Formats: sequence, structure tokens, C-alpha cells
Amino acid sequence: MYKLAQHVSKVQTDYGVVLLDEVRGVYFTLNPSGVIVLDSVLDSGDLTSAVAALLSEYEVERAVAEEDAAGVLRDLLSAGVVVPSGS
Repeated sequence: MYKLAQHVSKVQTDYGVVLLDEVRGVYFTLNPSGVIVLDSVLDSGDLTSAVAALLSEYEVERAVAEEDAAGVLRDLLSAGVVVPSGS
């Protein structure tokens, strides 16, 4: 399971989501497919639902959806804006 870090605010925009790291004063933008991955992972806690959501929204091969979802989650974890829910 995952959650947004306590110091991160999430704001919906016309073209996706902006995540603001209030501690470092930096922000991250996610396009619509990135938002699907983020929301799916936050809701379900795993990449399987994120991949399924991407496949239902876009005409893309499963391998591409899996790679993209894993990449988005890896980047969000690396940036410290998403953390394991036990953190």
C-alpha cells in the first residue's frame, strides 16, 4: 500500500495533477496517464490495478502499460512524494 507523503499536497488541474512538496518547495506535474497510475496505486495499493486502469483507458499493449506504471511509481517513490503506507 502507498500514500502521499505528509508534506505533499495534490491539486487537480485542467491537464492532470500537480504534487507540491511543501518541505522542499518543489512541485511535480502528472499528465492524465500519470494521474491514473497515482490514483490507482493510492486506492488499491498495487500496480496491478494501475495497469488495468491504463489498459481500460488507452489502447496500449500490456507490457507497455506495465512498464509505464512501474516507471511512474518508481519516480514518485524516488522523489519522496509517495511513500509506503507504513511510513
